[in-house]
Amino acid sequence: MMGDRPSPPRAMSSAATTSPSVDKVDGFSRKSVRKTKQKRSQSSSQFRSQGKPIELTPLPQLKDVPAPEQPELFLKKLQQCCTVFDFMDTLSDLKMKEYKRSTLNELVDYVTVSRGYLTEQAYPEVVKMVSHNIFRTLPPSDSNEFDPEEDEPTLEASWPHLQLVYEFFIRFLESQEFQPSIAKKYIDQKFVLQLLELFDSEDPRERDYLKTVLHRIYGKFLGLRAFIRKQINNIFLRFVYETEHFNGVAELLEILGSIINGFALPLKAEHKQFLVKVLIPLHTVRSLSLFHAQLAYCIVQFLEKDPTLTEPVIRGLLKFWPKTCSQKEVMFLGELEEILDVIEPTQFVKIQEPLFKQISRCVSSPHFQVAERALYYWNNEYIMSLIEENSSVILPIMFASLYRISKEHWNPAIVALVYNVLKAFMEMNSTLFDELTATYKSDRQREKKKEKEREELWKKLEDLELKRGLRSDGIIPT
Repeated sequence: MMGDRPSPPRAMSSAATTSPSVDKVDGFSRKSVRKTKQKRSQSSSQFRSQGKPIELTPLPQLKDVPAPEQPELFLKKLQQCCTVFDFMDTLSDLKMKEYKRSTLNELVDYVTVSRGYLTEQAYPEVVKMVSHNIFRTLPPSDSNEFDPEEDEPTLEASWPHLQLVYEFFIRFLESQEFQPSIAKKYIDQKFVLQLLELFDSEDPRERDYLKTVLHRIYGKFLGLRAFIRKQINNIFLRFVYETEHFNGVAELLEILGSIINGFALPLKAEHKQFLVKVLIPLHTVRSLSLFHAQLAYCIVQFLEKDPTLTEPVIRGLLKFWPKTCSQKEVMFLGELEEILDVIEPTQFVKIQEPLFKQISRCVSSPHFQVAERALYYWNNEYIMSLIEENSSVILPIMFASLYRISKEHWNPAIVALVYNVLKAFMEMNSTLFDELTATYKSDRQREKKKEKEREELWKKLEDLELKRGLRSDGIIPT
């Protein structure tokens, strides 16, 4: 099991010292803010009806009581924080909301600096408090109405409390006194399942905290690792083949990227199957742009672990290559370049023909961004070295498209790039280049001759048809 230990997530800062950045929310796309969205943004609060104003009995500060009494007071404060307030009503329970917020702040500071507070009795109370606050039914999200690329996300109304609960839980998990052997009685499969369901939250701030929480749990509970991977697998399969809607795909892939990094070699069959049956089909969904960077990172991590997986991965990408979406084609080309950056020459030889047939089609694309992205491959030194070693195979595949584009393409920037590629090919293998040039010109002359013959034939047929029509009208005597 130790071989499956996770590496630190890429660009994931420790929540023990800093909270996940809220700048992501401020930077969220706001291209089309609609009035209906303003109403939706208030629908995410978790409120358990209380019927009357909530009153909490104020407790002394932990720092103000003797050290032997602090563990018991700590438990009492945890129990108080199980109370959930209605944040939809901005005027109700203001004093008690503020009291709970200050208590949660105190608990966060306490678990960060104190020692000796984590008695065995504390574990169930911590998990109970966290569960009461974070586990809730998320509001339904109609994918026909909400476009995560265009619209504002639904922000959690109870975030002033929820953020502190996540912060407290992360620091609890990271405490030097934390004992997984005790905590596993309470942080179990059911807890993890409920945690994974929350990744569908539209609030990116919550998903950022969930990412850190799940990663810490994966790192500390060896017995839950296989279960966590299996459930993520199930979420992705439902996403690809049933719903095409799940907000937390990018965050789950970011966690997987660090998990894959820690896989032991040789890779288990389970891991290889996950790559081929789940990660590759994820490329087919419409919302690929929301998580493509994380997905490509996971793919590259697999190939760095086991280069023999390169051929099935590239053939899988070619199988699912987008036919009508230029934006996705550009993403595929970017991912392929990342793969080619780490490919071994022996693996490159196995896939060079189907790969460069697709690149040739991309170079010929009327969409200049697709053509441009494909031509940028020739600016990559390592890819250029692979092309040069195999120019006798690649040049004949690419030549006709390149030569035709150099004469016919509407975009001068593409024509300039093509000339650079042709020049590079000529320097690699001038003999073959000259042969292909001569063959291409000869083929073009034959094509032009055939075209001329076809035109002449059509003209004769049209003349015959015209004469037949005139005869039937009696204009020309039969």
